[in-house]
Amino acid sequence: MTAAAVGTVAVGVGIGFWVSADGSDGRSTDSVSAASTSPSPTRSYPLSQAPRTIPAVSSHTSARGPGWRPAHGQRVVVSDRELADEGQLIARELGLSYAGEKDDVRAGDVRLALSGDEGANPESYTMTVRGGQVNISGPADAGVFYGTRTLKQEVHGGGTAPEGVVRDQPAKPRRGFMLDIARKPYSAAWIEDRVRELGDLKFNELGLHFSDDQGFRIASTSHPEVVSEDHLTKAQVKQIVDLAASRHIEVVPEIDSPGHLGAVLAAHPDLQLRNAQGIATRGAIDISEDASAAVLDELLDEYADLFSGGYWNLGGDEYQALVVDDPEASYPQLADAARQKYGSGGSVADLTTGWLNDRADTVRAHDRTMRVWNDGFFRGTSVESAKDLEVAYWTGKEIGARQPVEYLSAGRKVLNYNDEFLYYVLGQPQTFVYPTGQRIYERWTPRVLRGTTAVPAQYDAQILGGSFAVWSDIANAQTQDQVAAGIRMPLRATVQKLWDPGKPAMSWAEFKKLADRLG
Repeated sequence: MTAAAVGTVAVGVGIGFWVSADGSDGRSTDSVSAASTSPSPTRSYPLSQAPRTIPAVSSHTSARGPGWRPAHGQRVVVSDRELADEGQLIARELGLSYAGEKDDVRAGDVRLALSGDEGANPESYTMTVRGGQVNISGPADAGVFYGTRTLKQEVHGGGTAPEGVVRDQPAKPRRGFMLDIARKPYSAAWIEDRVRELGDLKFNELGLHFSDDQGFRIASTSHPEVVSEDHLTKAQVKQIVDLAASRHIEVVPEIDSPGHLGAVLAAHPDLQLRNAQGIATRGAIDISEDASAAVLDELLDEYADLFSGGYWNLGGDEYQALVVDDPEASYPQLADAARQKYGSGGSVADLTTGWLNDRADTVRAHDRTMRVWNDGFFRGTSVESAKDLEVAYWTGKEIGARQPVEYLSAGRKVLNYNDEFLYYVLGQPQTFVYPTGQRIYERWTPRVLRGTTAVPAQYDAQILGGSFAVWSDIANAQTQDQVAAGIRMPLRATVQKLWDPGKPAMSWAEFKKLADRLG
């Protein structure tokens, strides 16, 4: 049932009619004739139905009434100046006037308020539609913002916000989209469009992988020599970060190391890792050299000022020195450095773990929460990965692969990047295929971290959420517009399952039809 059907009313002996946008009853001549037989007819509204939104709301208490729809002259008012951005945005989107902080609430108003419930989920909200008004309240501005996204979708989907009370909050605190701009440059405008899309869908993270073998895509003052010709300026990035913040999205940067550093090494060939035969190892920096750490730390320090959010991805995946049969024999300089630093039993895996711990020290000084790809954690090392590093679990195909439960049972917090469902790899190299929204919607949950099998429910609280990811392995396989179209339904399916991992109430066909209606 569409939201417009909330306006259905019964008159006299139960003959229905629609209430039009201008408040007239819109009855047919037959309805008028029937109604005329009953003196002084009274309107009684059917119970409202839950709004149809993506993601679906957690709960809706039905009520009888006409609901609410925007009209000329209606206002958005706020209880607190902290909600000015949220109020101004929804006012523009629905064609209302923004009246700022007001104590009076008029007929037709949308009122945004902070509830003062400090112990509640800051992303939760309550939306009450009653008496021709809409009241959206939450313990923090993030929750209020999500309430405005629900209202926007209700209006766009059916014209009317249904009477009643919505109480809503996400199941998972991290709901992300990651974009590889290193191997394929994307325009600032395209990224900003994705930010707006993500905001309307209640995502709260945008990951930017901007350094890899093929390119380094953000301007640098500390090391301008590493920056690719086609790159984003810092002003453009700041605009993206600011736009994201206005949608309660944090931008999570990633300078992957000690692998995937080809663009940096092109400008610093003296830091290229070489094996015992002097052959360069693609993308790998020589972590036995002090100068390697200096370059990385200078870059990390520089970009900490540009990316103001609370999270950082240190990378750590696919360091090629650790994919050979005998790393110590193949890379004697790394083995020597490991023994000097960690004693006679020191290994290349120890040295690599220490490298990431040192980079974590650099980023931790900027008060960030850090994550590392799961193949950046190594089994059997004498050096333990820093306790506060979260696991970004993407694969179980690497040498020495470990099941997700091994990380969870050790107490690690985990984010789900399951490459079986959530990896959109341009050109579909190796065994990758473009993921479908239907498969995510019907078969994936945040507990499905590897392959298609869920981890035990006892670990659910340690799984913070997940992220859909676009990787640009074959950069020209799709245009920007094709990528946007290809990820449209997978993004919607992903956020639905992060907001509520349970079996969706709607079938996939119904969900897709709803997405098309909401735009």
